[in-house]
Amino acid sequence: MQLRYSFRLYPDTGQRTALAQAFGCARIVFNDAVRAREDARRAGAAFPTAGELSRKLITEAKRTVERAWLGKVSSVVLQQALRDAEAAYRNFFASLKGERKGAKTGAPRFKSRKDNRQSIRFTANARWSITGSGRLNLPKIGAVKVEWSRTLPTAPSSVTVIKDAAGRYVASFVIDTDPAADAHRMPDSDQMVGIDLGLTHFAVLSDGRVIDSPRFLRRAEKKLKKAQRDLSRKQKGSKNREKARLKVARAHAQVADARREFHHQLSTKLIRENQAIGVEDLAVKGLARTRLAKSVQDAGWAQFVAMLEYKAVRYGRTLVKISRFEPTSQTCSTCGVKDGPKPLHIREWTCPACGTDRDRDHNAAKNVKTAAGLAVAACGAQVGPGLVPAQRDEAGSHGFSPGPRAA
Repeated sequence: MQLRYSFRLYPDTGQRTALAQAFGCARIVFNDAVRAREDARRAGAAFPTAGELSRKLITEAKRTVERAWLGKVSSVVLQQALRDAEAAYRNFFASLKGERKGAKTGAPRFKSRKDNRQSIRFTANARWSITGSGRLNLPKIGAVKVEWSRTLPTAPSSVTVIKDAAGRYVASFVIDTDPAADAHRMPDSDQMVGIDLGLTHFAVLSDGRVIDSPRFLRRAEKKLKKAQRDLSRKQKGSKNREKARLKVARAHAQVADARREFHHQLSTKLIRENQAIGVEDLAVKGLARTRLAKSVQDAGWAQFVAMLEYKAVRYGRTLVKISRFEPTSQTCSTCGVKDGPKPLHIREWTCPACGTDRDRDHNAAKNVKTAAGLAVAACGAQVGPGLVPAQRDEAGSHGFSPGPRAA
């Protein structure tokens, strides 16, 4: 499977200027491709092919006075911008036909230089490389300093350079994982666990362990409030307002990074310790429209479950998602008697049938494990409906022994 490994970049002043030029050229080519498609649609003509767009928007455009500056950046960056436009239209049409899962995808829009995220991609034929000193050598940009927080398990096939809303530069490498190496890295286990996700505690496990919720956003609200207030007082269009905007964006980025790190560490720990994991398929979008919206978004359940999904596929574990309508909080995990719904303020109750005192979250976690079919041994046998598709997300390697860096 393919994963992404991201590292911080620290370009110097000249390299920042070259990256800004590359971002702008890629953006212009993407917008020209969208405009050509829209013009053909309005005229009732057939959409231009990728080859026609490449010849017209890149090769011929470089020979004109208006687009001669396209020759200052790598041609691979421009070709990848056209591929991004083609992929955007494929996803849009697949969404219209119902062939694409998830929410409906809108038509491609024009990119702006004021967008929060700017990116360019270099494939293998761009001849980028990692130098012996650990720098990332990019064509027509130079050798950029990289903060290697971990090692690459295999040689990457492409690299995407991203500038986010906080003004940070990131290099995102695409790698193909080695199934044999992944299987050797993960220890054997015959343990199974059910997970009950919540707000009072982030997670309660069927074995009785309780994972407290860090509440990163709640803890940073005072700092965010002050930064946002300073931003609102600045004059629009001024340099001071741009500085204040970066301050707000960096504060939000720190919260998101801390939450992602927490999810990576916890998901890796659970995957390492258990052969099979059961979790409830929560309606996060619905809960995000209630009075609990801020707490639900702060918990980040969807991101955590997505990490469990791709890590389970990568390391040969089993993840089972049970229906959100399963009465896990209404059923006694000891005798199986269902005694009806309970208000959220009731955290402990006594089963009227067997008289067992139950903790609401621990009881739900046990019922999640039972409903997922994990009450029997998982060694050598299929548990639940099987493996789930891998999600292309940022990869975590926390807790793993580092290998040699792939150059």
